[in-house]
Amino acid sequence: MAKKLAKAVDDYLVWMIDVGYASGTIENYENALNHFQKFITHRKIEWSDIFTHNTLTAFQIYSGLSHASMAVKGVSSYLYDRKIISSPIKKPLERLPEIYEDYLHYYEKTRQVHRSSLIQTRNVLSALNDYLAKQDIDLSAIKIEQIDSFLSEFNARFMPATCHHNRSFLRGFLRYLYFHRKILKRNLAALIVGAPMFAQAQPPKFLRSHEVKALFAGLSTGSCKELRTSAMVHLGYTLGLRPKEICLIRLNDISFAKREISLFDRKSANPIKLPLPEITIKAIAAYIVGCRPESNHRALFLTFNAPAKPVNAVTVSHDITVAIQKINPLSSAYWLRHTYAQNLLESGASIFEVKQMMGHDNVQSTKRYIHIHTKLMLKELFDETL
Repeated sequence: MAKKLAKAVDDYLVWMIDVGYASGTIENYENALNHFQKFITHRKIEWSDIFTHNTLTAFQIYSGLSHASMAVKGVSSYLYDRKIISSPIKKPLERLPEIYEDYLHYYEKTRQVHRSSLIQTRNVLSALNDYLAKQDIDLSAIKIEQIDSFLSEFNARFMPATCHHNRSFLRGFLRYLYFHRKILKRNLAALIVGAPMFAQAQPPKFLRSHEVKALFAGLSTGSCKELRTSAMVHLGYTLGLRPKEICLIRLNDISFAKREISLFDRKSANPIKLPLPEITIKAIAAYIVGCRPESNHRALFLTFNAPAKPVNAVTVSHDITVAIQKINPLSSAYWLRHTYAQNLLESGASIFEVKQMMGHDNVQSTKRYIHIHTKLMLKELFDETL
């Protein structure tokens, strides 16, 4: 067992060198893993029990090394990817009552959910379950006053932005109980409104024509990151894609011969094929040929730090926002999506066509853009103040 673990650690460290990890990181990991091997040998832990959460927790207490967790988890992921062990180290999740687990499964399957959002949602639902048990409240008979009391207690320790997310996670669960499971007699989700929600009552913001021209004129392609950002901006503007949709694009989704892209992972869970404008094809090709790192990953956009891996939605949103804030300091990545919607409306597309192209769940979301378009026309035709 000791020899098998030693070989696994050596192979992992060689792999870290090959993919370009920083020498300081490799040195720290090697030190931690040497301590880990001694710990396993001393405790006489069997191979099947080495890469488990309980063993990792015991080792952290034993060693007192702050970076030990990352090193051991790194080895476990490396071995799992090569099918040497059956599962990487994962913190065991507390199983909730069936209705909560059913919703989490539904949420994961029907929405574009990042793992962190799924964990946060589970935390909110776990706290709700504990609160209802403590107050002896049946979930099917819950009232808005009790939900408000729970949120006041639960959100007390969080910053406003986190409170906003917690309310959003809870609204999703309540909608599920009302529309899909018919457990609640009333849609309580619509009644959960906090102060940050008032900002969403305003219409989406978008770029004016002169700002669009300035944006594309100012896009630089002098570095790999700038080439990647340029491709992201083109996808956001010409196709109206969300940052999450952009980060999920795979190489196989793009047909350069047919000049089209297939989008399978949409928020509305409705796949669609869209034509790729020539300017966007050129931006994507420039990034792939010039700077995309070599990798087994099939994601279009990868990180540049070794080991290369798919970028996440936060990175896409940040890079696009940085680019367009050079033109409008108040803008964000979603302004490109909103601008795309305006272009559709101005071209004469119906609200249902816009809904399909935007990947909206319902027409109500799309109707928000009608308000902006009307005001835009007043500005353009009659020079009235927006």
